[in-house]
Amino acid sequence: MDKDKRIYVAGHSGLLGTALVRMLRERGYTSLLTRTSAELDLRRQADVEAFFDRERPQVVFLAAARVGGIWANMHNPAPFFYDNLMIQTNVIHAAWRFGAERLLFVSSSCSYPRLCPQPMREEYILTGPPEPTNEAYAIAKISGMKMIEAYHRQYGVRFFSVIFPNLFGPGDNFDPRDSHVIAALVRRFREAAEGDLPDVEIWGTGRARREFLYVDDAADACLFFAERLSGGEAVNAGAGTDLSIDELARRIAAISGYGGRLVFDPSKPDGMPQKLLDISAMAQFGWKPRVGLDEGLRRTCEWYARNRASAGETA
Repeated sequence: MDKDKRIYVAGHSGLLGTALVRMLRERGYTSLLTRTSAELDLRRQADVEAFFDRERPQVVFLAAARVGGIWANMHNPAPFFYDNLMIQTNVIHAAWRFGAERLLFVSSSCSYPRLCPQPMREEYILTGPPEPTNEAYAIAKISGMKMIEAYHRQYGVRFFSVIFPNLFGPGDNFDPRDSHVIAALVRRFREAAEGDLPDVEIWGTGRARREFLYVDDAADACLFFAERLSGGEAVNAGAGTDLSIDELARRIAAISGYGGRLVFDPSKPDGMPQKLLDISAMAQFGWKPRVGLDEGLRRTCEWYARNRASAGETA
């Protein structure tokens, strides 16, 4: 992409959006467009269209979304439906209407069926029902990918989707109720180590398996695929390896200096039994992540230790 392209990062203050903006600036892009949710409510179609009409972004990274872990999804399914459907529908439609040259929609491995064959290939989307604990979010993300396909097929626009596994890193949301698993465990083990607590309770059996991608790698993947995808595609971008929640928790406990007992609560849901992306298509394009899980966990734990005062707030 030309360095002077007008680039709109929707969701620029979130985990991925923050990394995207920083990376774009580091790489010399000079015409970045950002708006806070207070300045532009992406759920309001008229406001979104007025923004696109006025600013005319040429490239759009659609990273704005309502996100959260199992607890948040289970207790707040309505906004996970409404907010995500409205945000992505308004932005995708306005990007087409006002002539954006390309749009990258950030999707999630939650879109795959609960009992999906592993590793999960892109064509497995909609081959079975989603995981009930994140059904609203999954259906919204599937709708966004299908809207991308439809607009490309009908209008020929260069819109596409990238499907990520669980993202993590500095600047994540560490709220004890709304956070994803790594952020929740980082906070829990740090507090347990400082309080010399004898044990830490963890949701589920610990047997569920997850794949994780460091946020800077996800931002790099967005820029990489924005240059190379032709339109309509949905491409997995992940690490290509997974591990159990039990093993993940023990790694974070070790980094945090916690030597107590891990107590798993099987009365709480595990979510999908396994989520591992097939990265064959990604590899053919030539992209791969740079930051390994252990290094990413170390950076995240260190960042949280330095920024605890504000880290409980939504990123």
